[in-house]
Amino acid sequence: MVLTAPEQHINYQRIEKAIRFLEENFKSQPDLDVLAEKVHLSPFHFQRIFTEWAGISPKKFLQYLTVEFLKERLRRSKSSIVDVAESAGLSSQSRVYDLFTNLEGVTPQEYRLSGEGINISYGFHFTPFGLALVGVTQRGVCWLSFINEEHEKQAAFIEMRMHWNKSVLVEDLVATGNAVDLIFDTKSPRPRLFMKGTSFQLKVWEALLRIKPGEITTYQDIAVAINNPKAVQAVGSAVGSNHIAFLIPCHRVIRKDGVLGEYRWNSARKKSLIGWEMARSAS
Repeated sequence: MVLTAPEQHINYQRIEKAIRFLEENFKSQPDLDVLAEKVHLSPFHFQRIFTEWAGISPKKFLQYLTVEFLKERLRRSKSSIVDVAESAGLSSQSRVYDLFTNLEGVTPQEYRLSGEGINISYGFHFTPFGLALVGVTQRGVCWLSFINEEHEKQAAFIEMRMHWNKSVLVEDLVATGNAVDLIFDTKSPRPRLFMKGTSFQLKVWEALLRIKPGEITTYQDIAVAINNPKAVQAVGSAVGSNHIAFLIPCHRVIRKDGVLGEYRWNSARKKSLIGWEMARSAS
């Protein structure tokens, strides 16, 4: 049975609620019956929708997110992000290529003008990780932010408008819907990205793009990757200021002690993203 987008959204809300409960009650190791009860579903139904979404059982999903598992994943993936240091600089055209997608930065003139003259199509859409606001331009996806509740839509739009404060924003559910289909289809090429940020931020975001799905890294390793090992705090700020969720994978950055840490679009969603990617990379 193919679910509609609103049905997928409702299922994700149930999954996120279960992940939050696991997060708060991890020491008691709640079983399937307890989790199902918390989201008001039968154990059979909850197991089915969770496995359809994640590709693995709730128990296996939780194992992926334990500190010891994440520490081991960090040890295995550390070299891959350090290797990025050799190619961390941006080109003179503010354009870089990576393993997954195209990233194009605004020119210095465009940055100074805060996006003046750029036309942005925007729309709200349901995704595998809840409701999201998406913005696209002729040069690529320029915005993707997750929204927890319907009443937060206006605040999300205002944040986008402030970031692209001199651009022309027009609602276009067709253009943004096509972008969403590409973004969350793991078999499709990743769309081009169009970013607005400082040179330092663009370097950090480029390093994030080099982290493979299902892998994780630390803020310290990102700092090394951009040839600025002492700039850990600045890296954290740049990671947190990313305005294209999922595609610029700031969710793949965790603390060096293996703790997932906070996330701009809530910690339960970060766990959802990491576990979902790990499940698919392992299959």
